[in-house]
Amino acid sequence: MDREHSSQVTHESACHHDVGHGYLDHKPEYLRRLRRIEGQARGLQGMVESEQYCIDILTQVSAMTRALESLALAMLDEHLSHCVVRAARSSDEEAAEKIAEASAAIARLVRS
Repeated sequence: MDREHSSQVTHESACHHDVGHGYLDHKPEYLRRLRRIEGQARGLQGMVESEQYCIDILTQVSAMTRALESLALAMLDEHLSHCVVRAARSSDEEAAEKIAEASAAIARLVRS
């Protein structure tokens, strides 16, 4: 499956922590972080539009990359501590599926 299509796939056996995904416990924090990242992207766009020094732009790209990586690690932690734990309590088959999903996600993060 190609990368574009794989991001559009929904999981029928998606993890639900009580009434939603495990990350919902921290949803306001994640949204705040995403809005900050969105602002960083707009700032980068403005820097290019105003022809800022390339090293300054690269510094901001690095900061945005770190912010995205931090968010990704937090979401991975949520998946492991909620979805994988819940699946492990359910069945070996479901646990293996969730661990495989986590491994694939980690591989994507490492390659990025």
